[in-house]
Amino acid sequence: MMNTNTIEVLLDAYQKAHADRDEVALGELYEEDAVICDLAPPLVRNGFGQSAIKEWFETWDGPVRMELRDEKTHRTHDLAVVATLVRVTGSKKGEEHDLWTRATFVLRNSENKWLIAHEHSSVPFHMDGSLRAAIDLAPPGDFYDRT
Repeated sequence: MMNTNTIEVLLDAYQKAHADRDEVALGELYEEDAVICDLAPPLVRNGFGQSAIKEWFETWDGPVRMELRDEKTHRTHDLAVVATLVRVTGSKKGEEHDLWTRATFVLRNSENKWLIAHEHSSVPFHMDGSLRAAIDLAPPGDFYDRT
């Protein structure tokens, strides 16, 4: 099991597991009964769902890059909340994808190991009645351009 004794190590492992398309390594970052509200249906699930993540990874041609940006972390001794923007990039069926999402992680420290207890991801929607996801948005300014 991954040693996630700091929040930074856990977040780095989260990004690496996506890039490696490693559902086992990703699953090790979550508590067994984690509450997950991610972009895919259903609205909420309890537990990681390794087989669903494996199927999702298989829809990508190569690495799934989940770059966390502008993280804001609030922590106590055994709980932490991380709010972040996530840039998702990769290729599906030869087509490059590049979109931004928002994520909030609630982390719990147990036995000197941080794990994800709750994850909530979202994309904004156009408020014009169309219900279109606004996946064409990107953060403003040079602050986010780390190239």
